[in-house]
Amino acid sequence: MVAYKRRRTYDREFKLEVLQMIGQDGRTIKSVAQDLGIHPSVIGRWRREFHRDQQDAFVGTGHQTPQEAEIRRLRKKLADVTEERDILKKAVAFFAKHPE
Repeated sequence: MVAYKRRRTYDREFKLEVLQMIGQDGRTIKSVAQDLGIHPSVIGRWRREFHRDQQDAFVGTGHQTPQEAEIRRLRKKLADVTEERDILKKAVAFFAKHPE
């Protein structure tokens, strides 16, 4: 039987503090990662995410950036309109066979 580690989660404040530690007193990602027991690639990913969009970085589980929310809304609308179109196609085919 294989035992799996539970994935650790970190809040936005913690991630920002870790990113502030990098560069202070010449500290590197590797040294900060060793001190905190976090893999350096995780901190590197946090850093890339922060530099990509500082305002919306680390929004958390269940939270979406405005762009993601808009994409989700549009995909739902597209699915609804596609379903309506398919229903109308079937209705037209039915009434074409049974013109009463």
